[in-house]
Amino acid sequence: MLSTLSPSQPQPRRRLVNPRQHKQPLSAAPSSSRAPANGLRLIRGEGQRRQDEPLTSRNAVARVLMEAGADLLLRRISSERAGEIERHVDRALELFDRVDANPLVLPVLRRQLDGLEALMRETRERRPARRGG
Repeated sequence: MLSTLSPSQPQPRRRLVNPRQHKQPLSAAPSSSRAPANGLRLIRGEGQRRQDEPLTSRNAVARVLMEAGADLLLRRISSERAGEIERHVDRALELFDRVDANPLVLPVLRRQLDGLEALMRETRERRPARRGG
């Protein structure tokens, strides 16, 4: 039985793509007045980066993490810097939760957010400028 599976005999490759797939018409694009069925929507921004915003909410802190992830994928920052940003973001999100339970922790959160803003400012100044835009 094992002799029939030997690597010396090439196996025919199966096609995974339907050969008629490219001939089928695309469905009409969903209108902008209603959300598509899958829950995704297009955010029109013409590829422009958002202005730096103050870190005053969980959402703003989460956007910092997404920005760092994109910069890492585009190799504009090192994995070490991305890790440092991730640690600051995790700490800030943890402090947001603690402030909800105990408002006396707010000064600690503010210091953490100030540190994260300074780290992001330094990161933005050090990374190479975007090309083509």
